[in-house]
Amino acid sequence: MGKKKRKPVVAVVGRPNVGKSTLFNALAGEMISIVKDTPGITRDRIYADVTWLNTSFTLIDTGGIEPDSKDIILSQMREQAQIAIDTADVILFMVDVKQGLVDADAKVADMLRRSHKPVLLIVNKVDDFNKFMADVYEFYNLGIGDPVPISAANRLGIGDMLDQVLDHFNQEDLEEEEDERPRIAIVGKPNVGKSSIINKLIGENRVIVSDIAGTTRDAIDTEVVHNQKEYVFIDTAGLRRKNKIKEELERYMIVRTVMAVERADVVVLVIDADEGVTEQDAKIAGIAHERGKGVIIAVNKWDLIEKDDKTIYRFTEKVRNVLSYMPYAELIFISAKTGQRLPKLYDLIDTVIENHALRIGTGVLNEIMTEAVALQQPPSDKGKRLRLYYITQVSVKPPTFVIFVNDKELMHFSYTRYIENRIREAFGFRGTPLKFIIRERKEK
Repeated sequence: MGKKKRKPVVAVVGRPNVGKSTLFNALAGEMISIVKDTPGITRDRIYADVTWLNTSFTLIDTGGIEPDSKDIILSQMREQAQIAIDTADVILFMVDVKQGLVDADAKVADMLRRSHKPVLLIVNKVDDFNKFMADVYEFYNLGIGDPVPISAANRLGIGDMLDQVLDHFNQEDLEEEEDERPRIAIVGKPNVGKSSIINKLIGENRVIVSDIAGTTRDAIDTEVVHNQKEYVFIDTAGLRRKNKIKEELERYMIVRTVMAVERADVVVLVIDADEGVTEQDAKIAGIAHERGKGVIIAVNKWDLIEKDDKTIYRFTEKVRNVLSYMPYAELIFISAKTGQRLPKLYDLIDTVIENHALRIGTGVLNEIMTEAVALQQPPSDKGKRLRLYYITQVSVKPPTFVIFVNDKELMHFSYTRYIENRIREAFGFRGTPLKFIIRERKEK
């Protein structure tokens, strides 16, 4: 299996209107449109996956500043720079050739320089390299190396910039030790009880806490042995940074959640029973869904709820409604305080880990598909009918299938979901998303 690669993180920092989102769109390209049915992610896109020369990394936009006064801009840029320094492998510091060198740029540059993280100085809006080069050189004064001229809007210089980004990735850092132990990220809004759950789950089982301050992985990993099995819990609670600006904190939290989810096999989303499912919960769940992770929704503080015989049913319905794009997620009602049903959480984690890595033989899959097609005729369009030739599983974590068909256009989302449901009926796959890739094979 070899070493697991951790996906590197690149963060963008810069004043308002220097073109951060233009760069984002240029790099993320068509990726953005995929998440239509995942709420809250497209609007304020905080991260995107970028692949350049076979290397993938996560690009993070560290902040939205729209204030008017210079002081606020500077304090928020410092805030962003801090997020970047804490979480990123490489920092892109973006400036605007047309606005020239601004006082705030110099102050943030000092902070970035002291961080000893690799920083690339990106000079944007250089629409004509000959015309603007003299202005680009002015940015040498920031003292963070050679300015890299680009025009995000005209897609100029972006390849050279990405080459330099890749040069800064430290391959050793990105290799995680060979580690077969399942990783479980405990995520959720602040104060829903993530830490108490982890403490309760660990009980006396805590083996070691590898807490290396100031590393990219600032989520804390705790290794646990339960029933002779080893687990690694990734806790995103830590780090309560004193912060006046609530939005920034929320953004910071989401950045950290993305990092934790990225490294996990299974994500336990903790929801406050009292508050119900919030938009923030939906956002976090969306990240896990998009990343193809196993998901368990743990409703905490269930001991505080007044109950009748319909309470669980009603709450379940609400959760299923808001998180309608992940009907596969497992749901459990717990109390970290009283310990109610917490032991059952381990069983659920085991089940989900197993399903997330489950492989189904090709023969059986094709039997299921043939039967499904016989029961419900594939759609047709203008006299041409969809034909499904063959299905096979190509990978796990999450289980991913390729279906060969005569015409991709005819394979509607709803028919793919029908096939998915038939496979789930046969094998359960509870707690894990399934991915389907549709390939065309010309008719013989």
